[in-house]
Amino acid sequence: MSALPCIVLVGRPNVGKSTLFNRLIRSNRAITHDRPGVTRDRMEGVVRRKGHPDFGIVDTGGITLDAHAMVTEGPEGIRGFESDILRQAEAAMKDACAVAFVVDGRDGLLPLDEYLAAHIRRMGLPTLCVVNKVDGLEKEDELLAEFHSLGFPLLPVSAEHGHNIRALTEELAGLLPDGYEAVHEPPALRLAMLGRPNAGKSSMINALAGEERMIVSDVAGTTRDSVDVRFERDGQDYVFVDTAGVRRRTKITDIVEKYSVNAALKSTTKADVTLLTLDATEGVSQQDKRLMDLLDTRKIPFMVLVNKCDLVPAGQLKQLLQNVGEMLAFCKHVPILTVSALKGTGLNKILPLARKIHEECAIRVPTGQLNRAMEEVLARHQPPVVKRVRAKFFYLTQAESQPPTFVFFVSDADRVPESYARYLERALRRIFGITHAPMRLHLRSSHKKSQ
Repeated sequence: MSALPCIVLVGRPNVGKSTLFNRLIRSNRAITHDRPGVTRDRMEGVVRRKGHPDFGIVDTGGITLDAHAMVTEGPEGIRGFESDILRQAEAAMKDACAVAFVVDGRDGLLPLDEYLAAHIRRMGLPTLCVVNKVDGLEKEDELLAEFHSLGFPLLPVSAEHGHNIRALTEELAGLLPDGYEAVHEPPALRLAMLGRPNAGKSSMINALAGEERMIVSDVAGTTRDSVDVRFERDGQDYVFVDTAGVRRRTKITDIVEKYSVNAALKSTTKADVTLLTLDATEGVSQQDKRLMDLLDTRKIPFMVLVNKCDLVPAGQLKQLLQNVGEMLAFCKHVPILTVSALKGTGLNKILPLARKIHEECAIRVPTGQLNRAMEEVLARHQPPVVKRVRAKFFYLTQAESQPPTFVFFVSDADRVPESYARYLERALRRIFGITHAPMRLHLRSSHKKSQ
């Protein structure tokens, strides 16, 4: 949970909580759609206010309750997940210091709202009733009238059009504990989970974080949003970004899944290390190969987790690991771990390995040391003669880190074959201890040593 005091957004399905969440954090983090039940897991964000302390905001899935505060069957989008969504929302409220109870001004006060209001009252937290979908001052009195019976302070807003959002931010800030100061969170290692649907990504996060933060189900596609889960282990802070399962584009017919997949791929570019999760019982597919190609092409630091290894025979697992190794032939630096989120097998290796990959990505090598290394590499194995001429190497420099990027200045880059470039990369990895991080290597033609 965030170190900031948090306010949780609660409401029945399709009242606009996720649109409101995006407005408050000024980012399209949560997937929004007219269909009820798009949000299932809880999402955390930060509301930033100029000249005032920030505070946390938590989006939750739509809750369906009856008169006895029992979970009832919700719309099609959340059917089967109702109790999981309620459990996630209640966990969020236990950690929060206030509640923003979101209702739909156009629909008016529904029995579901009344049952949920009673449930919130029992939590005993300061509560603001946010009447959403009120598009202007002229409609406020008419659309707010029946919500007064709930007994909460009311504020009309339009998340979609931005009406009253600044006032909402101030009202929410007024619910926070007196005299609180924002606690700056320590920098965290951001890890993105990526893989096909049902590979066990959410189970892996729950196992590593030590709490049920993600809804886990046999239903492929349970996770829709990219959800940040922050936790601490051995003095190091981590943020796990769980993502939707990524299927082949030709199989994606659902518009919500399309948004989810795009968010999943985007989250890998914002993470420090990506954990590509495979399902050992399903084998390795062309889609897994495509994801490996994508991560390698973009030079995104990643490892491969072969999950559910406890469910396959030893011989089958050995063959699977061989297949994965062959798919990674073009990026042999990528480590492969066999794990089981259910049994806990191999999980203790994941976080230390992620830290090592991240540290390798930040390596900076002084120019003098680089050029001594280049002389050693050239002396061990000279570049080949191409079209009766051998390329001359003048000097080597590191252009950037994240990932480490090295530039060789040579007499004619076209005379350096791909096989020799691969030799140069292997040699630099060995000399500088860059075992698992991606590396960029450029050959630049330079006819004078002073250039």
